[in-house]
Amino acid sequence: MSRIALVTLVVRDHDEAIAFYTGPLGFELVEDEPRPGGGRWVVVRPPGGDAAGSGLVLARAKNDAELSRVGDQTGGRVGFFLHTEDFAGDYARMRAAGVTFLEEPRHEAYGSVVVFQDPYGNRWDLLQPAGPTATTDQEHTA
Repeated sequence: MSRIALVTLVVRDHDEAIAFYTGPLGFELVEDEPRPGGGRWVVVRPPGGDAAGSGLVLARAKNDAELSRVGDQTGGRVGFFLHTEDFAGDYARMRAAGVTFLEEPRHEAYGSVVVFQDPYGNRWDLLQPAGPTATTDQEHTA
């Protein structure tokens, strides 16, 4: 075993979820295939990744128990971490696209981070890890 390939995210509606993840977040729709019984197999991935990169299976809730978990799959904690190499640019683009941010960006020892939520209430970190190749916000304003 060398990596986690896919993680399931339970959503209310496939098309609504695809619109958010491929719109404001800029993910790529890599699979959208019909399944028996009217279901769909939907996979999105962050842009620029290869076919072996991690992705999300957007799984439509099928019953009340699954619906009760939509938006609360991690008990209110940040459950997803989206790394970027252009924190200021991605933050500005996502904000302009209407993404709901739950705080102002902050700069920690481990990098630049801000918490946002998807349309269901799942919390995400947009994170640019600190390091020698990390672009700082000062470079974006210079």
